[in-house]
Amino acid sequence: MHHTGTQTRPLTVVRQDVSLGAERDLDFGLELLARARAGSLGPTLRLYRPAPTVAFGQRDTRLPGFEAAARACLDNGFEPLVRRAGGRAAAYHQGTLVVDHIEPDADAVAGSKARFGYFGELFAQALQNVGVQAAVGEIPGEYCPGEFSVHGTDAADSSRRVKLVGTAQRVVSGGWLFSSVIVVEDSAPIRKVLTDSYAALGLDWNPATAGAANDLVPGLDVAAVERALLETYAGHATLETASFSSLGA
Repeated sequence: MHHTGTQTRPLTVVRQDVSLGAERDLDFGLELLARARAGSLGPTLRLYRPAPTVAFGQRDTRLPGFEAAARACLDNGFEPLVRRAGGRAAAYHQGTLVVDHIEPDADAVAGSKARFGYFGELFAQALQNVGVQAAVGEIPGEYCPGEFSVHGTDAADSSRRVKLVGTAQRVVSGGWLFSSVIVVEDSAPIRKVLTDSYAALGLDWNPATAGAANDLVPGLDVAAVERALLETYAGHATLETASFSSLGA
């Protein structure tokens, strides 16, 4: 796996127990990246369960149906936002786990492509450890398609595959932020808001690709996936913990 730098410096794990609000949650990750770039923040892993949000890509905003798509999000109880990273619209809520990994890195750009593969494999391993048949790779018709998406296969029907983890990266001179969303519980609202917003945008996709880990492993919850993720991370980095208040949000 690609070396991320965490093997030589401890990775501080910070759990954010309460959403700061959809927009503030998104912006705070960028603030942490700015701190890392400036040298005031070391390698940090921020974990939180977000407020219902649809994060559109920059390309989505240029489509004629964008305003209608944003209204569809609000009608479904999701806040529409535009993220700085690429890709198409992705939806998440309290049944998902957002993982923001931030690191100062003097050569951040050089490892940007390899980082997608590294984290894809890490998340797939974590999901495998809780019984999900997870693998890295885009599946036909998935929302916010990506080469390094993590998907799960239904053990009872190998033709049924659902996207479980979407990833995005922000790279600046001196640091990077790798943000991932793991969909664990309650996939129906996510499927509904994506169906409505993608229809407004005029984008083709297959709603059957929107699912959650507990659609494949009944009873699985966010807490169990978070534990598995940290156990997997512990094989790649020395972990330390700190309170969320230490970040001064």
